[in-house]
Amino acid sequence: MVKVVPSSNGNASGLRVADKRLKVICGANTSYLDDMAWVGEKTPLTLCDVRVSPSNTVKPNMGAIELSEALNRVLPFTTKEDNRPVLQCVHFEAKEGKLTLVGADGFRLAVVSLDYDEAEGQTLISRDDLAGIANALRRARWVRVGFEAKPDKLDGMNLILDTELIRYKWTSLDGTFPEWRKLIPTEFNTFCHFDTVEAIKAVSSLKVLADSKAYPIDITLDNGYLIMANTEDKGQTAIPADIQGKPVKVRLDGSYLAQALKACGGMVDLKITNAYSPMLFTANGYQLVVMPMMTNEASEAQKREKAEAEGKPAEPTEAEAVTPAEVTEPAEMEAEKAHAVAEAEAITEAEKPKRKRKVREPVAV
Repeated sequence: MVKVVPSSNGNASGLRVADKRLKVICGANTSYLDDMAWVGEKTPLTLCDVRVSPSNTVKPNMGAIELSEALNRVLPFTTKEDNRPVLQCVHFEAKEGKLTLVGADGFRLAVVSLDYDEAEGQTLISRDDLAGIANALRRARWVRVGFEAKPDKLDGMNLILDTELIRYKWTSLDGTFPEWRKLIPTEFNTFCHFDTVEAIKAVSSLKVLADSKAYPIDITLDNGYLIMANTEDKGQTAIPADIQGKPVKVRLDGSYLAQALKACGGMVDLKITNAYSPMLFTANGYQLVVMPMMTNEASEAQKREKAEAEGKPAEPTEAEAVTPAEVTEPAEMEAEKAHAVAEAEAITEAEKPKRKRKVREPVAV
């Protein structure tokens, strides 16, 4: 309901009476319009055009830009597959003074935590419902995030997002999000600190050399450089990096690597266990787990490590493999040859005619 009345009442100031001729009341909000401000060139003098913008009173508990950036860091890593509805959602979890947003697609896991002092709760909100919210939050000054119990439901909660312009409410999807904390690796052998801006440029240059949309990239960490190379040896680039631990080589999907670098931004820490285990990107409280691509070298290394853990002799690799004949020749075949030679010599000696020794007669002297 909008109420429009003349402002020339006894309580109005002289300035309002002189310059602002129309008072507009909408709910608890009051505003004054300047004289003739609602009249355009083609507006008849018998009409008045009034536009009202909503105003919502908000007690903020979070920064709008901060929440917007958090959504942009997890939404790209939710799955687009319709047969995995839970992974199509962003998992919101308020616990122990933190609001954690989690997105996963089965190959990647993105986690970002924000300070949050309200009541605990958790919910699953579809990525489609959250589309466009990050951009809308950049225009808001105040944001308040809260959880509301679902009516007639024992589990699951609705997510409430209040701004000074509009109030959003989303119903949680029924389902259970995976135990994401167990999927974040904790033990590493190699640590690397580098600039994502230079790395993104390198990935873009290698993408141009690819023959298809899929462009795997080999990453080598060694001797103070992060080296990214095309798997077909068409090109490579080296970026200075602070590296600690063992030299390592891993292969990543190029699009996964580009999205990871963009989400992290600025300086990032890359932590690697080996060529076949999940790798971890971290930057300012943001964590992104990415599964590398399996190669022949990584597969052989995995088999060797598994055999060592079980106490079994490791199977030889293709480069180390030899034929059975090569294995038996130094021992068994050499003995057989020596035995055959000995037998041949014995037979030869037996077949030779024996010479009679001449007995000399004594000679008189």
